[in-house]
Amino acid sequence: MFPPELLVNRDRPLTEYAAERNGRLLSVSRPALGLTPGHFLAQAAGHERVYWRDGSSGVTFAGVGAALDIFGYGNNRYQTVERQARELFAQATITAENPLAGPRIFGGFAFGDDFIPDVTWSAFHPAHFILPHYQLTSDGQACWLTINALIPDGESVTEARTGLAEALADRLVLLMEQTCQVTEDLPGLAPEIDYPLSFPEWERMIETAHATFQTTPLKKVVLSRICQLRSQAAIDTDAALAQLEARYPGCYTFLFEPRPHHAFLGAPPELLVRVQGDRLESMGLAGSAPRGATTEEDTVNGAGLLASAKDRHEHRLVVEALRRRLTPITRCLKMGDEPELLTLSNIHHLYTPVRGTLRNPQGVLPLVELLHPTPALGGSPRELALAFIQKHEPTLRGWYAGPVGWIDAEMDGAFAVAIRSAVVQEKRAWLYAGGGIVPGSVAAKEWEETGWKFRPMLSVLSAGSTP
Repeated sequence: MFPPELLVNRDRPLTEYAAERNGRLLSVSRPALGLTPGHFLAQAAGHERVYWRDGSSGVTFAGVGAALDIFGYGNNRYQTVERQARELFAQATITAENPLAGPRIFGGFAFGDDFIPDVTWSAFHPAHFILPHYQLTSDGQACWLTINALIPDGESVTEARTGLAEALADRLVLLMEQTCQVTEDLPGLAPEIDYPLSFPEWERMIETAHATFQTTPLKKVVLSRICQLRSQAAIDTDAALAQLEARYPGCYTFLFEPRPHHAFLGAPPELLVRVQGDRLESMGLAGSAPRGATTEEDTVNGAGLLASAKDRHEHRLVVEALRRRLTPITRCLKMGDEPELLTLSNIHHLYTPVRGTLRNPQGVLPLVELLHPTPALGGSPRELALAFIQKHEPTLRGWYAGPVGWIDAEMDGAFAVAIRSAVVQEKRAWLYAGGGIVPGSVAAKEWEETGWKFRPMLSVLSAGSTP
């Protein structure tokens, strides 16, 4: 693990910390029939924990403990993480009968380069990735348990592998003996809920955006607000995670818990980027409407979204930005001419799938840096939108709307946009929701839209109330 001085001493070159990494990665895997990611995760309460489920494929990763932490700060945080990850995997010895079982680092990035931890985000960094000590992988049919460790330079790989294999076998026996149930039924905690940003303040912020549209090239800005939740008992993040997965099976369910009882979790529908070799996948997702209470109302709401000039304009800005950024680096780029309707259990979105072939594959992180934030979460033009957000949003976003995901030994990986999310500390939680503001946006409607977006996390955190 990186030395604790890294938490406070940011003047020291990060390359020195990389050089101090004691040893090289040795990773050993074995089948783990009968284990489930949820039970595996629940048995590790009180340790560092990570979780990722791809709703489109069903592939799930869960990790506990930290064999290594990787941090990054400032404008070079992407490059810092990439350099350290490449060094880690370049020297690795990996024994895995299935590539899915191979080691991965899990983590993400704050929304902005200027991230400074506050009370809400006290356990988080501008960039933080964890190599789990134990990793469980499931593809929906088979399951593998992996142990990751750094062995000292000069130590016999053969002897170390034997020792790790024995430790892995013992761990698997222990896990199978333990009975730890994860319930999806949360107790009624009757939490206190408040919204620090009032509607008049929200309305003034949107009026300022409209004035800026008229006097600058700014075309769109995404503005967010928060919901604070105070519970009478410790919030059960395992149960919340299980409910998110059950209610939003097509989304990307994640948990990043770098310190016990300090967790960031969510079920975002939006893939920022997935890279495997020279294959790239992304999506344009912007423009929203609520689900209807009846089939007829739901059909009307969906059709109204597809016909909405305001929402189609907002969506087009996202798609055009993706096309502009990806065209120079791809040999082939496929994007639909017209948006589709993506229907989730609580909301409709305008959706455009994006697939391409990279000219010069360099792994996933350069694409994360290139695409984040898209106009769906920042605005357009990007720099003007980010400056507006920094100046006018009263609350720091932290990791909300930032990229969260994983990187494998080939430097490939997948990252979602961390929306429909909350950060939890013991009995408190902070939920985030945002809306795209363009000419024609109405403050009351945007307020209502962010209200819908709070509901998934409010519900699974046993809020029992809606904004």
